[in-house]
Amino acid sequence: MTHPDTPPPGPDLARGVPLADLPENGVLAGHVDGEAVLLARLPDGVHAVAGHCTHYGAPLSEGLVVDGEIRCPWHHACFSLRSGKALRAPAFAPLAKWRTEVVGDTVFVREPQAETAEEAPRAIRSDAPRRIVIVGGGAAGYAAALRLRDLGYDGSLAMLSADDAPPCDRPNLSKDYLAGTAPEDWIPLQAPAFYSDHGIDLRLGCQVATIDPQAHQAVTTAGDRFAYDALLLATGAEPRRLPTPGFDLPNVFTLRSLGDARAIIAAVGNAKSVVFVGAGFIGLEAAAALRARGLAVHVVAPEAVPMERVLGHELGDFFAGLHRDNGVLLHLGATAAGFDGTALTLGDGTRLPADVLIVGAGVVPRTALATAAGLHVDIGILVDTHLQASLPGHYAAGDVARYPHAGERVRVEHWVHAQRQGQAAAANMLGADQAFTDVPFFWTHQYDLELRYTGHGAWDDVRIDGSLADRDFTARYYRKGELVAAASAGRDLENLEIEAQLHARP
Repeated sequence: MTHPDTPPPGPDLARGVPLADLPENGVLAGHVDGEAVLLARLPDGVHAVAGHCTHYGAPLSEGLVVDGEIRCPWHHACFSLRSGKALRAPAFAPLAKWRTEVVGDTVFVREPQAETAEEAPRAIRSDAPRRIVIVGGGAAGYAAALRLRDLGYDGSLAMLSADDAPPCDRPNLSKDYLAGTAPEDWIPLQAPAFYSDHGIDLRLGCQVATIDPQAHQAVTTAGDRFAYDALLLATGAEPRRLPTPGFDLPNVFTLRSLGDARAIIAAVGNAKSVVFVGAGFIGLEAAAALRARGLAVHVVAPEAVPMERVLGHELGDFFAGLHRDNGVLLHLGATAAGFDGTALTLGDGTRLPADVLIVGAGVVPRTALATAAGLHVDIGILVDTHLQASLPGHYAAGDVARYPHAGERVRVEHWVHAQRQGQAAAANMLGADQAFTDVPFFWTHQYDLELRYTGHGAWDDVRIDGSLADRDFTARYYRKGELVAAASAGRDLENLEIEAQLHARP
């Protein structure tokens, strides 16, 4: 780790470096006035941008350069090397940019630069909608609102969110925030003033009762009416409720929102044991987080191997071992029969002490508004490649949207993918006419393991190279001999390269 008083690695770019040192298809990492800077030689000249991702601060020098873009090694955010502009989520803030000057065979990095006219927001078409309503304040809705303003849209923009809290960093809720290692002020994606400053009418605790496509109005349970020319349904998904006796008691929780996370943190303050029902990614992340608080943690799931359907037997079994090694008691091939407030009874009669019970039985898309409005719905709101629903001017994005991908319709429940769908829908509302083709991506953090997963689809063959024990591996997933996805640890660049490979496929 670099000492705070030590300059970042690489040359002092203000003193100049030989042009010959700049790679043909990559970046040269250096520093200017103690700040990490990347130099890139592109067909139109040499460009200098900040060297750390604006999302979580990853070193972009370890990322992938593709067609004038730099892609973050940690969470696959994408930036323009020409302007520093954040092109794709999960980063939204741009990279700082510096002016460069070539003198002879040497390039120097000079003073910081503002946004260039070339990269300024484009003009909006005269027939673009003047009133846009976004229903939902999660990943897709937030990203859509920011992209609309970023593209120069200056019309009316309302975001109607049923949540009590502003858009937040939801992936952190089951990780560091729940573990107590991330402070509350890390969780909001923006300060409250940001929304009013950008002309985004954010309404919290606002439940939309009906959508009237003929009148082009969204009507809330309070009777307020929001007129729109274009509408984005970003209603997301909600936790699946189980009819198990006792699952309606006060110390039973789900984990989806900031409010849920706060309630769990308050409940475990005086608890000794917690039981999770479900062994998906969110549940296992939360189990790891609560182990960090010193709680006795049990996980109950009907499958024999956690996440086997997604990751395969070998990698799923590796995750099970990881949790056992950290003191989690796994009850696999088991079902929950009932909860009396102090213990969970399993199907075989075993009783597990539980001061707190957390149920993670998956989610179901919130499609009721779309169904009542007459939109086509089938395990999600059906949209085309532009994320437009069955009625013109009505779009859907995020967990609720079911869209064409690789010859079939899919619904993807990943945070980054929801954000990117929101960005794509926003652009198409303004006439971009661009198909959404991004490759799904997610990451999970459990104990000392960071796993990146890119791709999507059913598979029939898994090939793993590297060492699971050393946290240095890539698992590739194939269907009929064709690569459809990959999961990796300790190989961030390789994961980015596979994502690019999947995206380039016809």
